[in-house]
This record gives sequence, C-alpha cells and structure tokens, in this order.
Amino acid sequence: MAPHQQRVVDEKAELSKKTQKLDTFCEGSIYASLPAAEQSRLSRQLLIMHLYEQVLEERIAAFTA
Repeated sequence: MAPHQQRVVDEKAELSKKTQKLDTFCEGSIYASLPAAEQSRLSRQLLIMHLYEQVLEERIAAFTA
C-alpha cells in the first residue's frame, strides 16, 4: 500500500473511533440534558462524520479495485 493510501486508512480508523465516541455520547444522559440547539449541532456533526467516513471507505475500496 502506498504511503498516501495508508494515510487514508489511518484517517478512517481515527475518524471511526471519534464517530463511535460521539455516537455513544449522543445516547447518554449528558446529551439529553443539553439544550435542543446544541443537540441539533451535535447530531449534524455526527451525520457529517458518518458521511465523511463513507467517503473514506469508498476511497479505500477503490485502492484495491
């Protein structure tokens, strides 16, 4: 795997960890206690992180195509 491809794999791994942590946070009591506007921002952030993760997955899949 080329170095630039490895960086994408590493980036995807790091993003997946962060996404999982935010997913877990959004299921918790602290999230539930936040104002609706902040919940909305966090939910949008999580959606975008999932979309970003999808793009990285597509790029990684293309490395072997």
